[in-house]
Amino acid sequence: MKFVSTVFAGLAAMMMLVSSSSYAGELTPEKLAGTTLVSAEDVIDLVGQHADMVIIDARKNSDRLKGYIEGSVGLPNTETNATSLAKHVTSKSTPVVFYCNGVKCGRSVKSAKIALAEGYSKVYWFRGGWDEWTGKGMPVTKD
Repeated sequence: MKFVSTVFAGLAAMMMLVSSSSYAGELTPEKLAGTTLVSAEDVIDLVGQHADMVIIDARKNSDRLKGYIEGSVGLPNTETNATSLAKHVTSKSTPVVFYCNGVKCGRSVKSAKIALAEGYSKVYWFRGGWDEWTGKGMPVTKD
């Protein structure tokens, strides 16, 4: 019985961790106030239009090891704050795109909300994220 309760406690802790860091299987909102929703094609267009565009990969470092959008900066949502954003985004008017694993991952939502709260004015949200990017055969980079 002690084994079962220990396993159950471990599973419960793991579920709390998952639910606190993502939408745990639920869909993210379709819109995020203050941001511009973009698709994979829009991300490519934006990079072509804005030489100073910053793409933030809000996924966990372990996810990034599997691949990422070329030129993106790995900044997990759990490490996103005023200081870390300022390190990667030169001014609050610099265009910045946030992405994570896809519509069931809330990491980019959280990061974009932090950027908005810090006064960044050109915030783009790539809701489809990594799933959409790879699903459309867009180029990926691995270290």
